[in-house]
Amino acid sequence: MKYTSYQKGDAGDFVFSPENAEQADAYMARYPEGRQASAVIYLLYLAQKQNGGWLSNPAIEYVANYLDMAPIRVHEITTFYTMFNLKPVGKHLIQVCRTTPCWLRGSDGLTQTCLDKLGVDMKEVTEDGLFSVMEVECLGACANAPMVQINDDYYEDLTPERMGEIIDDLRAGKAVRVGSQIGRICSAPEGGPQTLMEPIEPPAPQGVETAEEGA
Repeated sequence: MKYTSYQKGDAGDFVFSPENAEQADAYMARYPEGRQASAVIYLLYLAQKQNGGWLSNPAIEYVANYLDMAPIRVHEITTFYTMFNLKPVGKHLIQVCRTTPCWLRGSDGLTQTCLDKLGVDMKEVTEDGLFSVMEVECLGACANAPMVQINDDYYEDLTPERMGEIIDDLRAGKAVRVGSQIGRICSAPEGGPQTLMEPIEPPAPQGVETAEEGA
């Protein structure tokens, strides 16, 4: 593994931290000898986290060298998958889901609240470096629409007003409750259970006497 000794190599100033290099080697060890390139997504994710939430050219090429891949192959991956950011982002990256369920439930209002409150356009970074906003396609929490992802956490069942409060709390360094903002449990119906509220006595099988009938 070319960079186990943490050499700079040919990829500019980016080098995995010792902890990330150890994690990268663990990911690579999952694959048979000669197939270490299969770990490229994992290593790019590590590099992006270490690099402040985005992938610079030196970071991309470092991963390519680490895996003995042609740099163009790794650039192809980073430009295909939308979870990789190719320019700097804020400390809190707000990703607003805009696929049909979220859009029907008001995701446009969430986006506008973010842009208005932060004073930025899409994919710009606020002057204090704290926030960026972008729209993305389905994040897989359709039952709890509308929702956003901020860094690694989901915030669901949002309103524009609640979105604004979350931004205020994050700016103030306060802890923010993740998941449903209305107390919904996972993807249960809004307001709690709606069916099977009372136990149902199953009917006796036909042709079988009950205890009372046989008495």
